Amino acid sequence: MSLAAYCVICCRRIGTSAASPQSLTRWREIRNIIKFTGSLILGGSLFLTYEVLALKKSLTLDTQVVEREKMKSYIYVHGVSLDKRENHGFAYEARKELHKAVRKVLAASAKIFRSPFADPFSTVDVEDHECAVWLLLRKSRSGDRTARLEAVQEMSGAHHWQDYQYRIIAQACDPRTLIGLARSKESDLRFFLPPPPLPSLKEDSSIEEELRQLLASLPQTDLDECIQYFTALALNESSQSLAAQKISTHCDKIEANGGLQLLQRLYRLHKDCPKVQRNILRVVGNMALNEHLHAAIVRSGWVSLMAEALKSHHIMEASHAARTLANLDRETVQEKYQDGVYVLHPQCRTSQPIKADVLFIHGLMGAAFKTWRQQDSERAVSEEALEDEDRYTTCWPKTWLARDCPALRIISVEYDTSLSDWRARCPTERKSIAFRSTELLRKLRAAGVGDRPVIWVSHSMGGLLVKKMLVEASKKPEMSTVINNTRGMIFYSVPHHGSHLAEYSVNVRYLLFPSLEVKELSKDSPALKTLQDDFLEFAKDKNFQVLNFVETLPTYIGSMIKLHIVPVESADLGIGDVIPVDVNHLNICKPKRKDAFLYQRTLQFIRETLAKDLEN
Repeated sequence: MSLAAYCVICCRRIGTSAASPQSLTRWREIRNIIKFTGSLILGGSLFLTYEVLALKKSLTLDTQVVEREKMKSYIYVHGVSLDKRENHGFAYEARKELHKAVRKVLAASAKIFRSPFADPFSTVDVEDHECAVWLLLRKSRSGDRTARLEAVQEMSGAHHWQDYQYRIIAQACDPRTLIGLARSKESDLRFFLPPPPLPSLKEDSSIEEELRQLLASLPQTDLDECIQYFTALALNESSQSLAAQKISTHCDKIEANGGLQLLQRLYRLHKDCPKVQRNILRVVGNMALNEHLHAAIVRSGWVSLMAEALKSHHIMEASHAARTLANLDRETVQEKYQDGVYVLHPQCRTSQPIKADVLFIHGLMGAAFKTWRQQDSERAVSEEALEDEDRYTTCWPKTWLARDCPALRIISVEYDTSLSDWRARCPTERKSIAFRSTELLRKLRAAGVGDRPVIWVSHSMGGLLVKKMLVEASKKPEMSTVINNTRGMIFYSVPHHGSHLAEYSVNVRYLLFPSLEVKELSKDSPALKTLQDDFLEFAKDKNFQVLNFVETLPTYIGSMIKLHIVPVESADLGIGDVIPVDVNHLNICKPKRKDAFLYQRTLQFIRETLAKDLEN
């Protein structure tokens, strides 16, 4: 514009000076050319100025709006104006070509300064600040397993991202990455999208009625008699809404009939009932044993719920979720955790190498978690104390032992037991120690027990199961690794030679109607004597380290019965040290504090027995 004005002024000065007619004609022609050229330059300048201002206006953003948008999660698509007037004319075409050229320049510069995205991300419009997110997504789909694991680890360690960046990962990652993030201890829950909306219930139907219909649709042929019994019981009892956990052979049918969504509805409905929620997690964990159902479990949104449950301060809830996620994680977990087998440590992916296993087997009327809790003090255990593991732990192997020996895999198992057959149970179910040991050994082998050095820790009847499992494993060549890798055993008041509880129950058998497992604990039980003889014969040439604890105080059963359940002479295996402790039968495996003798002696035994294995 300034150049054109200067030309016009010069022309006027020249025009006012005296000149011949021929020169006037020549200068008139020059002035006309300059006028035309100046007008063209001026118009072009005005057009470019307008376009620059328009582009600047379109790129000027309200920072508050940007911040609000970052809190949302969208997948953006290019829109087209509905106003036809904006899509025609020379100005529109010029602007279109100009913007296309700018995009090409930006794309070219991006290829120069950073490597291009490949495969599924090659066509994604990526902002500079989002480049790291998409590169991690690309890395998580690499053909190299190590690269995939590194990508998940980097994602889980990201705590400075904006909300929308977590949502990008949540929307774009594959199931394998999602499960890996769920099993990563430090993962932000924003990585997980809310479960999809549940289908509406049928008209004039309820959750309970739909569950009954699901149970009724399951085939009953070629089933164990006890499964048939519990299914029939569930259909007859309208309040029995979780009997599906008793059925472990109909996973395909349950999934096909919408069982995953129905269980999710029940899980949300019973958010204030931890026991119900744990049973539902147990069912989903059993379904996760079938790899062809993994995609359906992920699609139904269960991974998001499991990731949240894994972070719960309630050890039982977190352990149920950890079992399910481990069964889903085929990237880092080769083992499968059957019903009743729970990993207490490590429950998440870890870079810590695992060098040995410690197994906890509870006894009669025990459980995988409550048997191994800290001894209840005289003061009531408050909810705040339960949430603070430093004040009170509901499972000391998970809280104390995992911290003191992080290189251990700690497993606890659970199986059903009963003192009396008055209890409602399957009429055909008469599970002997031999039957239970065979079933438990199969489950533990599927969990990889025997692949590493092992220490067995047991309470009461659980010790008899350990002995029976080892005797049976010694007779099977495919179980030889279990024997070869067994380093030692800790027995907490195990009745190797019988229990007073069994004698008392038999004497009042018409009142207590003792169960089969109780009868097998009597001193004159042939099965118990045969097991003791077989184990000593089997173990005589083995270098097993053994530690025996035994109670010295009687145990109250109810308010009237007081028994010394396992006397000192019965707790003596004949191998290893026997240590009497001034506690009753229930508290022999429940230390009062972390610095108590019971725990410290147990820890010392584990460390000494596994010293060489933990060093290697």
